This record gives sequence, C-alpha cells and structure tokens, in this order.
Amino acid sequence: MAMTIALIGYGEVGRILAEDLRARGESVVAFDLKLDGDAGAAMREHASTQGIALATSHADAVRGADLVISAVTASQAVPVALACAAGLKKGAFFLDFNSASPGAKIRAAKTVNAVGARYVEGAVMTSVPPYRIKVPLLLGGPDAAALEPVLNGLGFAARVASEKLGVASATKMCRSVMIKGLEAMVIESFTTARAYGVEDAVLASLKETFPGIDWEKQASYFFQRVIEHGRRRSEEVREVAETVREAGLTPWSASGTAERQVWMADLADAGLFGAKGTTEFARSADWRVEADRILANVKPKE
Repeated sequence: MAMTIALIGYGEVGRILAEDLRARGESVVAFDLKLDGDAGAAMREHASTQGIALATSHADAVRGADLVISAVTASQAVPVALACAAGLKKGAFFLDFNSASPGAKIRAAKTVNAVGARYVEGAVMTSVPPYRIKVPLLLGGPDAAALEPVLNGLGFAARVASEKLGVASATKMCRSVMIKGLEAMVIESFTTARAYGVEDAVLASLKETFPGIDWEKQASYFFQRVIEHGRRRSEEVREVAETVREAGLTPWSASGTAERQVWMADLADAGLFGAKGTTEFARSADWRVEADRILANVKPKE
C-alpha cells in the first residue's frame, strides 16, 4: 500500500532516508527550520534532485501523512512533537528518530497521542551513513509492534525493544555514554600524547591491551566524525546526561563528553580544520594532522 511519508529534519539523516524512500517509489514531503537559512539552498537543490516536496511548516509537512519521521537535533525532540501535533491525522504513526532521553520521549508521546496519532520511539543504534535506511533501529511504545512490519516493508531494519516507552531510548543513551565518551577520550588522550611526543608508545600499549581494535584507523574516524558532527553529538550527549540524571546518578562522564564534543565543534566553526563544505573538511586519514592543528591553537601550561 502506498504511503505518504513526512520527514521532519532534512539534515544528513533526513536526506539519507529521503533518498532511500524515494528509491522505493514512496511519496515524501520534508520540512526543516533551516530551509530559510544559509543551509536552505543546498536542501532545496537536494529535494529538487530527489523529487522531495518541501513544506512551509511542521504542521503543513505532516498534514495527511501516514508516517511522520522526526529526525532533528536531540534538544528539539519535544518541541517538534508539539509543532507537528496540529497537523497530525488520527491514526498516523509518529516515529521519533531522535537521540533524546526516556523522559523526553515520554513527554513527546503524550503530545502526539493526545491528538489521536500513534507515537513510537526509535533508537538508532549506530551511525546512519554506513547502513543508510538499514541502520539497526530499536522501537518502543504500545504501537511499536504495529509499526515494525510497516517500517521493514519500507526497507528499514527495525525490531521492537519493548511496548513500554523509554526502554529503547535508554538502551541507546546508555550505549552513547560509552561510544560518544570513547570519541572524546580518544581525542583528548591522543592529542595530549602527541603534545608530549608519546603517541607511538600509547598506541602500542593500547594495541597490546585491545588487540582487536585498529587504533590508528579508529582514531582518525573519531576525529573526522566529531569535527563534522560535534555540535549535534554534544546535544545528544546532553540528553545522555539527562538520562543518567533521570536514573538518579550524577553524569560526570557524559557531561565531560558533551563539553569536549562542543569544544571541537567550536573549533570547527572557527575554521581550524579547514572550510566546511569542502571535500577536505574532516576527512584527514591521519588523526595526527587534526591533533597538530589543535595543538597549534592552544597554549601549554607553563
């Protein structure tokens, strides 16, 4: 059965989903607050190329849609649900793709369900680009079981984690304490080691302790991803920290990770790693290149 699909958020993830859904012949409409900003021209060009209709507001985008996918920054998960509510039709699925805390997902669900739509939380369990629409996706909530076959029929790789809201997002958030934290730790450790000239010894020691990891390759990948997506990652990790707080713990690790991620994003915005939008930006195959740029920008303590 043909579906009308609305994408809220037309960034990297939204565009990937749009491309893969259109490749299957699905009708897709999209909206992003940045359409009227500096990034708007590239979004409009992509939409024109892919045959994506662009809406003028959240409510306009979701009006009449059978499936709404919210793929925005973590802090906007609840505001987007509120903004979409006026346009949602009864019975429509609202898939929250965002990396938000269980508490945020529950608040968003109340708004969506109150207008007769069906909220389902989605927890994306790894980076989207390598997998595209097939990225491992955990679903949660009372309507997750009903949405699972619909999504998989569209090409997703979704499975139900729980009929209870918050379980899928808690799984994602707890994983992110480790994954995003490891990114921040590698950047901090390796850059500091580079400053002291001991990076080879540190890498050798890590290889001995964790022989299954190619630390050179992994470090370069971590630097690339944080330089390019540190702003979005920092927002996600602030939601991770909120998840930890909701459990009654103090998020020392998550809070520190968020600070390191946003610090890298600030450096990227300042042009330290080259011009954004170019093929060279955040694509160095050697993490040392980026570490040296960082070290040239900081002043050692005397």
